[in-house]
Amino acid sequence: VKAVGMELCPALGISIPVGKDSLSMTSVWQKDGEKQDMFSPLSLIVSAFSPVTDIRQTLTPVLRTDMGDTDLILIDLGQGQHRLGGSALAQVYGVTGETTPDLDDAALFVAFFHAIQHLNATGKLLAYHDRSDGGLLATLAEMTFAGHTGVDIHLDDLGQDTLSVLFTEELGAVIQVKEAHREEVLAYLEHEGLGKMSHIIGQLNDDMRLRIHAQKTTVFDDDVLALQQVWSETSYHMSALRDNPACAKQAFDAIANPDAKGLFSTLSYDVNDDVSAPFIQKTRPKMAVLREQGVNGQIEMAAAFDRAGFTSVDVHMSDLIEGRVSLKDFQGLVACGGFSFGDVLGAGRGWASSVLYNPRARDEFDAFFHRDDSFALGVCNGCQMMSHLKDLIPGASHWPSFQGNLSEQFEARLLMVEVMDSPSILMQGMVGSKMPIVVAHGEGRAQFESNSANQAKPMLRYLGADGLATEMYPYNPNGSQAGLTGFTSDDGRFNIMMPHPERLFRHSQFSYNPEAPSESGAWLRMFQNARVFLG
Repeated sequence: VKAVGMELCPALGISIPVGKDSLSMTSVWQKDGEKQDMFSPLSLIVSAFSPVTDIRQTLTPVLRTDMGDTDLILIDLGQGQHRLGGSALAQVYGVTGETTPDLDDAALFVAFFHAIQHLNATGKLLAYHDRSDGGLLATLAEMTFAGHTGVDIHLDDLGQDTLSVLFTEELGAVIQVKEAHREEVLAYLEHEGLGKMSHIIGQLNDDMRLRIHAQKTTVFDDDVLALQQVWSETSYHMSALRDNPACAKQAFDAIANPDAKGLFSTLSYDVNDDVSAPFIQKTRPKMAVLREQGVNGQIEMAAAFDRAGFTSVDVHMSDLIEGRVSLKDFQGLVACGGFSFGDVLGAGRGWASSVLYNPRARDEFDAFFHRDDSFALGVCNGCQMMSHLKDLIPGASHWPSFQGNLSEQFEARLLMVEVMDSPSILMQGMVGSKMPIVVAHGEGRAQFESNSANQAKPMLRYLGADGLATEMYPYNPNGSQAGLTGFTSDDGRFNIMMPHPERLFRHSQFSYNPEAPSESGAWLRMFQNARVFLG
């Protein structure tokens, strides 16, 4: 619309007044055959963006249990008011309440922001969770769920009305700090004008209990895992109706497993040992990073091979089909993840068909696979695609195809896998390693033909809560037999896998990484091994 005057809206047959007293039309409806326009004052929606200067310093609600004695500190920007209007507690009792929380002092909020930024930048914060929906009780519960640990909480300094203290949704946050840093952190909060509203409220315990003490009385004491199941029960029932109910039940039951190992990293190699270093001075081999309509993982894949000493080249399938590019100029090729042709023909089948039913493309791939100096990798959608090309690939006749996940859902998770003993050139020196990896697929269940499973050469398998191979959901996201999710050819040069190692070749890419901090992620070794293979 123009800045002044009336502007016609032809689609609706109405005129909209514009200017400082403008109204916005919220609906058009019919009454007795006549069009009626309903207007309300214009509202302004403001979106804001802020740079993240270092993703390695992102704070999470995961309580750290590996840092010795720690304290939990509540920073109460409500300054003890504990207003309950509009809170989850009010909704439970069918009322709205009278007074709602508010930002009463904008300068205080600015000071809070600066304090958190400073304490994080100086390495003083172990965990962080804002106090919002559900209040302090929900905040503490979520932190115990994420950290898989118990806490003992003391609320005596926060007022006489314990219910209000636990359920007010005033602004604020709970932070975890080392006991050794407690006085320094409190002093800095005091320096920022937050001293009177910063309270030490508790510590961790080893018996997986959420205990809350107030006015010399234990007002709440329950098992963390039981609480997490209660927390997840609504989602479980929805999932059981929408998805595979057996998988939904497995995921719900897994919450209550007290012996679950969670994510961990046990490596058979040193991530800082760059096995490709001796080849740095040599020519960088050319790597064809294949793309097709709908593929979206090519940038990360190119970056991973580039880091390992390759020259990554963007190659669209149309380049090969029309003869603009030839695979004879490349030492390696990788088929990337995504949704080629929207998966309308099934997992990777449309992409594979653009090779199998085009003479030029088929000849290019056939010649590449039959060289003795080449290698290839297919990941996720590229894994599905290459599995359909197995008749062109020497020593790959035993590869499975990939069918829909048993959960009947697209699965995007960070899960545990183990590197198995295989001839794969990509997994040399990594056998026995157990570590997290990203999965993101809807059709990842390995399906073998007749007795080919006995001939398969698997190189990766999913691990369960006990750290052993599993078919249980959600640790195995698709239901593949024996947890198998990566396969290699007889000579190890051609490899397919459903998980995404290219998304974790740097330590900073992990959403959660139990490894000791380093620039290199554990999966970089796989790409370095490819460089070593070429010599």
